Formats: sequence, structure tokens, C-alpha cells
Amino acid sequence: MHPQKKVKAYNNFMITIRLQKISDAKRFFEILKNPNFIYWDIRPKTIKDEEKWLRKNPERRRKNSEFNYSIIHIGEIVGAVGVKINSGRPHIGEIGYFLDEKYWGQGITTTAVKLLETICLKKLKLKRLEIVMQPGNKASEKVAIKCGYKKEGLLKKLLKHQDGKYHDSYMYAKTI
Repeated sequence: MHPQKKVKAYNNFMITIRLQKISDAKRFFEILKNPNFIYWDIRPKTIKDEEKWLRKNPERRRKNSEFNYSIIHIGEIVGAVGVKINSGRPHIGEIGYFLDEKYWGQGITTTAVKLLETICLKKLKLKRLEIVMQPGNKASEKVAIKCGYKKEGLLKKLLKHQDGKYHDSYMYAKTI
């Protein structure tokens, strides 16, 4: 079992991460439909699509392939953070996250990533964490740097987006 984690963040507020629930679908759908999410390519078409995805989380955890958490601030879901375990190299995890636009720039994502790192180290026994982002995503780059990740390079045509095009990505990583 992966317990709820809390830590005091930069602006004297509490952030909690907890395993995602199917009931989080409506809030995630609201956050992800924001047209200003230009660097987040995964957009559920309906709340039912989001529920369908969330229903698969227990199986992902059982297979030790993915652990996804909701970010809670003042009792409200404000985003999500998770880690995918590399199937060929099970000591490596790739961290991903998204946050409601009205909370951008407040240190919430940085705090959530640090909480997730604790789980990755203590519970999942990972040794290397990676954050992959599009080169123009300065906010994500700031999160990676604030959390101590180092840029390892530009990976050409790494990610295929829903538009069918392949995009370059920066790789940031750290060993824990």
C-alpha cells in the first residue's frame, strides 16, 4: 500500500498526494480540457474516457508498471503526478505531471514531484528517475531543475503526439 504523503510547500500551504480514484475523473477532465495545456497531449474526450483510464490504475500498480497520484491542495484536486516503471530496466522510472492552470507557478508541482520521489526511493526501490519534456516547456524544465534533475540531452522524435507527428524532447534525470 502506498500511503498518503504530505509536506509543507514553498508558500506555507500543504500538499498531499494520494492514489488516484475513479471519482477524480471529472476534475481531471476539467483540468485537461484547458486549451492552454499546449505541452500535454493526452486529452480524454469525455469524463467516461477518463474513468476508463483510471479504472486500469490498480492493474498498473499490480504489474509494477505505473503509480499515479492525485495532487490535493486545500482539499481540492489540483493535478496529478505519477511514475512509469521502465519494463526493460525496472530500476528506472519516468515521472509525469499536470496541474490546473490557476495553480501554475506556486511550487505545487515541484512539491508533488518531491513527494513522489520519496515513494520511488522507499517503496518502489528505483535508482534513476527521468522527466521528459518538449523543449519549449519552460515550466516543466523549472520543476526538473528545482528538484535536482540534470539535463542529459535532446532526444530527437521521441514522442508521437495525437496529431500523428513526432516531437523532440529534453531528457532530465537524477539518480536516487
